[in-house]
Amino acid sequence: MKSVTIKGEVRKSLGKKDSRKLRAAEKAPAVMYGGEEPIHFSVDFAEMRQLIYTPNVFLIDLDIDGTVHKAIMQDIQWHPVDEVVMHVDFMKINEEKPIKVDVPIKVTGHAKGIRAGGKLNTNLRRLKVKALASDLPDTINIDVTNLGLGQGIKVGDLKMENVEFLDQKSNVVVSVAITRAARSAAGAAVAVDDEEEASAEEAPASEK
Repeated sequence: MKSVTIKGEVRKSLGKKDSRKLRAAEKAPAVMYGGEEPIHFSVDFAEMRQLIYTPNVFLIDLDIDGTVHKAIMQDIQWHPVDEVVMHVDFMKINEEKPIKVDVPIKVTGHAKGIRAGGKLNTNLRRLKVKALASDLPDTINIDVTNLGLGQGIKVGDLKMENVEFLDQKSNVVVSVAITRAARSAAGAAVAVDDEEEASAEEAPASEK
């Protein structure tokens, strides 16, 4: 998984008044858990853009006053009206312990069911996985080439080395829906076959 560097400054004081001052200066209050004790700090909103305006998930080199911590972003709270980050939670990573992360999926291939008139439905955009930081993928690639009409791929069908999928195994990730056009085409094909069979049965013996 790709990494980005985010710089922060330890907060000298806490509380709502200080938080309002930070936001006015286009900084977000933040905290990092997972160490011996939580570290409260602030981070420039400009620094956060590379994390929040992308579907990708990154490992973070969190540089707080010159000390770098490996971390992931766990939660971000937004103002209910304005585009202002109210608070950000980070979790420090232990390289020897697995972590849980939501990873985006990437659909590859062209399903044969689409060529037959079906429609590809992507039911899940991200999947929750558990793995060591060094084994986390950037994306979960799902090849739909062999999917026919009415077929799908479930979480339980996915396999990835050193990665555990945590969503319900019965959850459908992608599927090819049978559209009205596909049903009509299938019905027309059946009707033609029936007509040809009936004509063959009704034909005089001399024509058979």
